[in-house]
Amino acid sequence: MAHEPPAQHYFVSDPSLPEKPRRITVELRGRTVTVGTAAGVFSPGDLDRGTAALLRSVADPRGSSLLDIGCGWGPLTLALALAAPDAVVTAVDVNDRSLRLTAENARELGLSGVQTLRPEDVPEDRTFDTIWSNPPIRVGKDALHEILSAWLPRLSPGGTAWLVVQKNLGGDSLQRWLADTLGEGFTVARAATDKGFRIITVRRD
Repeated sequence: MAHEPPAQHYFVSDPSLPEKPRRITVELRGRTVTVGTAAGVFSPGDLDRGTAALLRSVADPRGSSLLDIGCGWGPLTLALALAAPDAVVTAVDVNDRSLRLTAENARELGLSGVQTLRPEDVPEDRTFDTIWSNPPIRVGKDALHEILSAWLPRLSPGGTAWLVVQKNLGGDSLQRWLADTLGEGFTVARAATDKGFRIITVRRD
């Protein structure tokens, strides 16, 4: 079973803050959508630069089981579901406000394949054909490594994870760590550099 990281590992934001709900309009890989966000989740005011960079670089998701690690209000989850409407998209988060917002946004957009789960509620035997994530670099190296080492080994054979990391926050060192840690059976590569962000792919061979 994937080890459940402490709650603060996923976010530096505070889910106990007053909610202050708002509506924003964003573009997700060529699709303009209006979504709900709130205080206490990651980047409530707009689509953050790292997620935008990832969405500009990723290939279309492959497979029928897709994963967003640390979904926030759901931009990557929604983009996955819009691109693969017949797939099951699992949005993982430890922030219940984030899970609720992601579920509400998916429902409003008619994306019936989305499920929102806390890490401990993801079935132990579930694997994923495609993973997209803007991981929380600022939580610290140990916490970040714990998150990625829990989820990336759950790639299906032939599956690919796409991660975005700011270059000056350790994108290159994270790529080296992933290659060393995952080892044989995984291929780690830099897919792109976009406005100071590294786009890293991890493929299970």
